[in-house]
Amino acid sequence: MATAATATLQRVRQASIIDAIGIALLLLAIGWAVFKFAEDPTRFINVSIIGLTNGAIYGVVAIGYTLVYGILQLINFAHGDVFALSGLVASTIILSVLGMDADTGALFVVFGLAATLAITVPGFSVVNATIERIAYKPLRRAPRLAPLITAVGVSFIVQNVSLALYGVDFESVPNFIPRTAAITIGDVVIQWNKLAVFMIVIPVLALLTWFVRSTRQGKAMRAVSQDTDASAMLGIDVNRTISVTFMLAGGLAAVAGLVYLLQFNMRYDTGFELGLIAFTSAVLGGIGNIPGAVLGAVLIGLVQALNEGLDGTPGSDWTRTMVFGILILILVFRPQGILGERTPEGA
Repeated sequence: MATAATATLQRVRQASIIDAIGIALLLLAIGWAVFKFAEDPTRFINVSIIGLTNGAIYGVVAIGYTLVYGILQLINFAHGDVFALSGLVASTIILSVLGMDADTGALFVVFGLAATLAITVPGFSVVNATIERIAYKPLRRAPRLAPLITAVGVSFIVQNVSLALYGVDFESVPNFIPRTAAITIGDVVIQWNKLAVFMIVIPVLALLTWFVRSTRQGKAMRAVSQDTDASAMLGIDVNRTISVTFMLAGGLAAVAGLVYLLQFNMRYDTGFELGLIAFTSAVLGGIGNIPGAVLGAVLIGLVQALNEGLDGTPGSDWTRTMVFGILILILVFRPQGILGERTPEGA
């Protein structure tokens, strides 16, 4: 008994030291941000707006990771590649099917983008559900390593499908949304293309939140995420619930793919790096937690933008290193994430 008490006391002391170091690092980061804001408030805010915009896109992708993990405790590494393929397919619909170009009128642009979403969202919902049915469902009772390796394999398959269809060149669409000022407050400028991201992403996130919290299927998803066997005993169709979850994740990937395409160019491997950033965002916020995924994505977007847009920072060459550094720090100091709940050992 004395040995057990000593071991427990040792673990408590180690946890206290780790928490203290984590808090010190957090205060250091906050102090640096306050210093940079005081140094040049206008530039800091303008760069932060870019970070919030990118973070909103990362958030939509991160929710796809967190939804699947919440149901199956599976990291679906193919999700980023589904996102990239959906964006490439969106470019084909916009340019080749609808024939939209830089001279297309505003009304037809709105119609065209809505039509593109109407095709890609259900299309990639089915693609994602098919991936689950073929690759993951047979391994549902297998050791965790098996579906994890399978997810990596599916990622390469989807990426190579994108490569075969679109080659190595970047795909892009004209600047349908003006990059002129929409809101100007002093020297702080919010461009129309940045504002459009929030006009698309916020309603999507609001609709998803309503679906998960208020609908019968959403409640079934929450139940299955808590206890699969108990949910089945209560009459919940677990297989259908998992399929719906993958369909939601695929639809979100398609939304993110179009929004990203409107801001940047993309190619077959775009989803690899962005998927890793989105996964880091989900871990940072608390994987399995939808608000946490959004919060983590916004924070990652801000870190990326501030690093690349302010003076005295390592610069864009170090962005990837910083993102994975944050992932490592989170796993060390707060493995459950910002909004995640600590689970007892052995639970």
